[in-house]
Amino acid sequence: MSYHGRKVLVTGADGFIGSHLTEALVHEGADVTALALYNSFDSHGWLDDLPDHVRGQLQCIRGDVRDSAFINRIVRGQAAVFHLAALIAIPYSYAAAQSYVETNVLGTVNVLEAARHWETERIVHTSTSEVYGTALTMPIDESHPLQGQSPYSASKIGADMMAASYARSFDVPVVILRPFNTYGPRQSERAIVPTIIRQALDENCPAIMVGDTSPIRDLTFVEDTAAAFVAAGAAELEFGHAYNAGSQRAVSVSDVLELVLELSGTRKPVRRDESRMRPQNSEVRALLADSSNLESKVGWRAHTSLRDGLEKTIEWWRSRLSEGRVRREMSYMT
Repeated sequence: MSYHGRKVLVTGADGFIGSHLTEALVHEGADVTALALYNSFDSHGWLDDLPDHVRGQLQCIRGDVRDSAFINRIVRGQAAVFHLAALIAIPYSYAAAQSYVETNVLGTVNVLEAARHWETERIVHTSTSEVYGTALTMPIDESHPLQGQSPYSASKIGADMMAASYARSFDVPVVILRPFNTYGPRQSERAIVPTIIRQALDENCPAIMVGDTSPIRDLTFVEDTAAAFVAAGAAELEFGHAYNAGSQRAVSVSDVLELVLELSGTRKPVRRDESRMRPQNSEVRALLADSSNLESKVGWRAHTSLRDGLEKTIEWWRSRLSEGRVRREMSYMT
């Protein structure tokens, strides 16, 4: 299915992955409506950082996925909806669990209900590898049990189940895409990779403060993740089913730390920061994707090596720091 001239809506377009997906869809020729969370700063999040020729082709709107009437209005006439809007900061979910249910579960129901009402051709719902919890078997395929090890992951499990139920109950054409840990330019410091890079490069940081460096993750460069969304929105996939999207390579946080130190040329000391530690029974110890299902269906696989992806991300951070433009991204969107 071609995107050329096709009307698509991206919720959470102002976020890290959302802004990259929005950019990719514009390059595909889609007619993109980009939803950003309303704020009082007259900001569209990372959409404001897109190149002018891309930004000029977008219809940017502000709103909230928790508002069912608003979502119903903006979904009307869209051929596809990419639903990325979510509360995603895991530490904050321990403090404000209800807000995660309201945004991640009820917000998803609002999108599904609007798509059902207007008979939208395709919805791509964003899941997360966090729904698997600590791996019981690796690599993790889509049949792995779901384990809510944080209020965040529990809310995303609930959202995934609502998406699956709408496919089964109402024949809503929704695909569940389950990205593993994504990194790259525009990611906020809520995530470990930008936390390490910014501290390594920032002359105001005498040391690199980190939490637990023993967990194992499957890290995928953001451009590869965006390509998975583009593929999921156009290919023949089973509705109501989840599809993993990961690099299928495992790396420990300590290994990432060492590679960032090498690529950035820094010799700063590394110190443990207890405030960055998750509760003991909440930490996800290991994640490694089996993405063979998505690969067999649409031909997608991650192409960017960890070294190449980190080099691109470090260069982006160097540019931000040199221009004095470092900011903490709003953690509302994925």
